[in-house]
Amino acid sequence: MASITIRNLDDEVKIRLRIRAASHGRSMEEEARQILRDAVEQSVGPTNLAAAIRERFAHLGGVELELPSREAMPEPLRFE
Repeated sequence: MASITIRNLDDEVKIRLRIRAASHGRSMEEEARQILRDAVEQSVGPTNLAAAIRERFAHLGGVELELPSREAMPEPLRFE
């Protein structure tokens, strides 16, 4: 298994990590591993923007729009 060292971590970040770990009943090291696992899993998603938007808002339901009737385009004016 690989190891990682994080240098220059702000004191405030370390305190908040310790509090978060305690609230989940884990060590700070295990909490950091879980945060990294979650971050990596979330970065994998649909690459299609339309599919991502559809998935994001699917729980809201669809919308039916009334489309206006379409007519044939008039003939262009002739300048002879």
